[in-house]
Amino acid sequence: MQNRPYRAFNLNHIGDIADSVGLTQDQVVTIRATGAVLPFRVNNYVVEDLIRWDDVPNDPIFQLTFPQPGMLAEDDFERMRSLVDSGADDEQIKAAARSIQLKLNPHPSGQLDLNVPKDDGEPVKGMQHKYRETVLFFPSAGQTCHAYCSYCFRWAQFVGLDDMKFANREASALARYVGAHPEVSDVLITGGDPLVMRTRILRKIIEPLLDPSHEHVRNIRIGSKALAWWPYRFTTDQDADELLRLFEQVIRSGRQLALMAHYSHPREMETEVARTALRRVLDTGAVVRCQAPLVRHVNDSSAVWADMWRQQVQAGAVPYYMFVERDTGARSYFEVPLARAHSIFSGAYRSVSGLARTVRGPSMSANPGKVVVDGVTRVRDERVFVLRFLQARDPEWVGRPFFAKYDGNATWLDELEPAFGEKSFFFEPDMWRRMRAIRPRLAEASPSNVGDEAAGYSASI
Repeated sequence: MQNRPYRAFNLNHIGDIADSVGLTQDQVVTIRATGAVLPFRVNNYVVEDLIRWDDVPNDPIFQLTFPQPGMLAEDDFERMRSLVDSGADDEQIKAAARSIQLKLNPHPSGQLDLNVPKDDGEPVKGMQHKYRETVLFFPSAGQTCHAYCSYCFRWAQFVGLDDMKFANREASALARYVGAHPEVSDVLITGGDPLVMRTRILRKIIEPLLDPSHEHVRNIRIGSKALAWWPYRFTTDQDADELLRLFEQVIRSGRQLALMAHYSHPREMETEVARTALRRVLDTGAVVRCQAPLVRHVNDSSAVWADMWRQQVQAGAVPYYMFVERDTGARSYFEVPLARAHSIFSGAYRSVSGLARTVRGPSMSANPGKVVVDGVTRVRDERVFVLRFLQARDPEWVGRPFFAKYDGNATWLDELEPAFGEKSFFFEPDMWRRMRAIRPRLAEASPSNVGDEAAGYSASI
């Protein structure tokens, strides 16, 4: 397969893209105005091979990558458009954009407060331990992506809001922390996208975890969109073969290497290079688990999800999660009510074989844990959502069903009310008292700084 040099495009290149694909001047101004607030980055593979330009603006991959006018409130959009149209200077545009960004909930669920504590009690940026078995590590060299999803819930770290960044430059800190926490079986390396890093840097993070002193670490996970948006990372990039050898090294150590692949639409799996990249990863012995949020304008269709799950199974990958879009950034443009999300999931789930029914969803990665909408039913003459924890701050909550009043407009856990006249869900309002009480059982795995998270259940990990 012929090598393909990677080329990234941002707002400075939008004129060149417009000339080559035929975007109108109005579309260009819209992209510049919205892209001044929300991050925009796309690459030559997405532009040339994935977007169907004859279907723009409706094309789902275009919606995934290019800013749209509905992503901002109407008055905010008009404000930014006016500045762009009038030729305002960069400082004026940046100041206006910053004021809008701060209204878009850039810090959902106090994500920064999930950082693990150092010995002196201060949080360590770039390392999170929300669930007993799993530690997340955000390497500083992986804090960008091959392209930006326009619905990314970590969008704030890509627009210059430095206080919102999750990053750690010291790989040894991860090994030390994991070594001190024998309850940890899984390490998830995430970002951004850690596969934007050179393999030699990724190796410095992974190899210490393979030492016999860390035998309790059984699974190395890497969260990445690269299989979908830059598959050349696994085929012809300069260190593609070295990356695959690193995967094989993890497998030889007796551990599992799980690539948590982010596929949002079936088209991302249909090119020859995408199929080749996936096969090369699987040939190392790694497992590819596929997940994505349910996103309006992109994949809010049972048929789309069923097609995607079938393709994943056919290729040897594992359908894993359908997530609910999180409460940050351009949420109002992309969100789908929970009732409709469950209907879409159920329709897709019913239409695939058992091999694809490994998938869970629709799941909210909320403050107390991962909550799945299992169904809508009627109990005691009351229409209710049936909910369940797939993961939880307190392991005793996992698998426990609970009920919420049916609300056809609700899009997130904090918009739901307990059913049957109950004043609170079983995990509230004393959630933080419970969390403090179970810290010894979690070997101090829970975050030490709960901040103001007790006020709601917004998205976190």
